[in-house]
Amino acid sequence: MVLTSVVTSVVTTGVCAQASAPMVASLAPHAQAAAATPATTAATTSSTVNWRARQGLYYKRNWGVEIVGVKPVSSGYMLAFKYRVLDPEKAKWLNDRKVRAFLRDEATGNVLSVPAMENVGELRTGSTPEVGRTYFMVFGNPGKLVKTGSRVSVIAGDLHIDGLIVD
Repeated sequence: MVLTSVVTSVVTTGVCAQASAPMVASLAPHAQAAAATPATTAATTSSTVNWRARQGLYYKRNWGVEIVGVKPVSSGYMLAFKYRVLDPEKAKWLNDRKVRAFLRDEATGNVLSVPAMENVGELRTGSTPEVGRTYFMVFGNPGKLVKTGSRVSVIAGDLHIDGLIVD
């Protein structure tokens, strides 16, 4: 039990005292990786859950949408922003293709837009919203500028969704 807590604190903080060096060196490499991976995953998951608890209700009430999240697609060269419609009247402008949408990386300031394909048009939903359906916007991510774990903002007309974490 004591060894586990020492190993966990050493792995997560990266601090290693002279006396504990032999104990850490004797551990198998997979044990160290297993101890580090859940902490990173748990931090990202808890940040997403905390965001939904703090901000999610605001978007449900005022904009009629529940934010599903932002995920990398196409090997990370595009990012898909998904939202579920709760009130079609409030959310109808979000599916309006005349409203320009952007995704901004909060750390670097990089701004990504919705690409327009020649025969398809913009890579976003343009139909009339229906209650309970999930819709999307795809943002181009050339050179993989925005990475998993990055904090981003989605801007579409008057709607500014800040603090989303790329899953």
